[in-house]
Amino acid sequence: MLSACAESRRDYLREVVVMALETAMRQSELIALRWELIDLAKQTAHLVDTKNGDSRTVSLSTTAVALLKHRRPPGRATGQVWTGITTEAVKQSFQRACEPADIQGLRFHDLRHEAISRLFERGLHAVEVAAISGHKDLRMLMRYTHLDARKLAAKLG
Repeated sequence: MLSACAESRRDYLREVVVMALETAMRQSELIALRWELIDLAKQTAHLVDTKNGDSRTVSLSTTAVALLKHRRPPGRATGQVWTGITTEAVKQSFQRACEPADIQGLRFHDLRHEAISRLFERGLHAVEVAAISGHKDLRMLMRYTHLDARKLAAKLG
């Protein structure tokens, strides 16, 4: 999937997909991400406009921080991280990138499911994952979780 995004004519697509997988942010949260609300030293991004109306601070992985450092313009950066991009543009670019890779039925929102599953596989507890993903209801959070049975078996020994 990432190689298909890298081959896309839209330069931003691979970065947005990586950030989605690393942060479990919703597509709208990624597009609204602003430089002045990111603290790379503390590895956090503050989200003001979320689906449930509450702001939250998201912890950033080292991969997400490295991507943002690479993308950050010189000097004091302000404004949106990805300027001039809409959620509809991301959705269409993502679908177009999936076609030549013969990836069918994958939606951008599925990346959020994958990201949340990866957080659990890294050993984070449900409350920690909920703090990152913004879920208030743990039952809803568990609907996003699709754990790999082989990885669970390896943990069991």
